[in-house]
Amino acid sequence: MDWSRVIDSLPSYANPLLVTIQVTVAAAALALVVAFTLGLATSSRHLAVRTPARAFVELIRGSSVVVQLFWFAFAMPILFGIQFDYAIVVGVVALALNYGAYSSEIVRGAIAAVPKSQWEACTALGFTTIQKMRLVVIPQAWPEMIPSLCAFAIMLLKASSLVSMIGIADITFRASILGGEAGQNPLPHLTVILVIYFVLAWLIWTGMRALERRAKRGIGVDAKPVKGHLTPAVAAKGVG
Repeated sequence: MDWSRVIDSLPSYANPLLVTIQVTVAAAALALVVAFTLGLATSSRHLAVRTPARAFVELIRGSSVVVQLFWFAFAMPILFGIQFDYAIVVGVVALALNYGAYSSEIVRGAIAAVPKSQWEACTALGFTTIQKMRLVVIPQAWPEMIPSLCAFAIMLLKASSLVSMIGIADITFRASILGGEAGQNPLPHLTVILVIYFVLAWLIWTGMRALERRAKRGIGVDAKPVKGHLTPAVAAKGVG
């Protein structure tokens, strides 16, 4: 096993690594928008809103992400004449819809977990639906979503390797090219991308943990009390 050739090839992973990061970040951002849109829609009291959203979620969750990827890449241009100018956009959209649909259940569940008394208080104060969500419900539900969204973000990172199947030159695509060259063993190159994916996953986990702590501090949960002062929860009880 010639590791010197593998080491010499490491600089060639720079651009594919950037592609992997771009796909992951763009798909994660779009998936978050999809998750909140579908999560709020499936939580709606209106049947005309809830039913189509639920049907879409079940359709996406009930089919393979690989099939969806090929559908957007090859079937849509033939059937509907819809063709994306760049293959990377196909990968981002397919991954975002898939993981956004799954994550919508996280959003729906976290919103449903907000105590009923909070909703009643909003109604008593005369808040509109948008004000309820923006000022009370989402700030309380958001910290509860983050751990599960973190897991899906890491899963999305790993699923980004599937874009190599439609010719996008990410790190998996690059490893398969280098490992398939004459006299090359694919195992070292697969080991290289294994380490890269692990480091990227660790960075996502670290960032999401920091985001979770910040979100909880924002609503007074797990906030470290200052010496000589009461925590918000204790102070509230004392006032009562």
